[in-house]
Amino acid sequence: MDDTEKALLAGACRNLRELPAGAHLIREGDEPDPVFVILEGWACGYKILPDGGRQIISFMLPGDFCDIHIAILQAIDHSIMTLTKATVASLPRAEMEALIQARPMLTQAFWWSQLVDQSISRSWIVSMGRRKSVERVAHLMCELYIRMRNIGLASDHECRMPLTQLVLADALGLTPVHVNRVLRSLKAAKVMELSHGSLQILEPEKLAQIAGFDGNYLHERVHGFV
Repeated sequence: MDDTEKALLAGACRNLRELPAGAHLIREGDEPDPVFVILEGWACGYKILPDGGRQIISFMLPGDFCDIHIAILQAIDHSIMTLTKATVASLPRAEMEALIQARPMLTQAFWWSQLVDQSISRSWIVSMGRRKSVERVAHLMCELYIRMRNIGLASDHECRMPLTQLVLADALGLTPVHVNRVLRSLKAAKVMELSHGSLQILEPEKLAQIAGFDGNYLHERVHGFV
């Protein structure tokens, strides 16, 4: 994007809200209008099962749009909630459509973002269907670290990771007890450590090997990690 397009996008993100952890941006069944952009903090998309169980289907980091396509739907099919204190911008549907129509490069950028989101969803499906528990945890840690590094929020194989074991369990299709067991095993093996809201990767190549991690689905180079 050129400077004009960057300025247009920044200007569109002027309607800001400061939200606490656990605040809903939108709930399943609501009629969507604005598109939300996470400027600071973490959020997640999730669905609730009939028995009350929760499946987290996505994590949203600073700079992420919360499902660009929802603005054209009649009703949203999942909920979006903050996981930490967050700063969120909202773009009304009409303004989003005007941006897309006026600037083809912005349209391409939005398409790229949506395609990466779909790639991440496919990788999560593979994890849920085929990866063992330790592989699921390791793969998610690799993915989130790379995403944080791509936005300048990770260095020296360390980044903020404000995810509880319950949240990880709901994202990975495991129980919190099982997640705790896997995290302890990875720490004992001196591969990685997740504690006090921070992820430290001690052996990047070994963690990637355990996960079977290939960052191509993120459509970013991952030099220096794998």
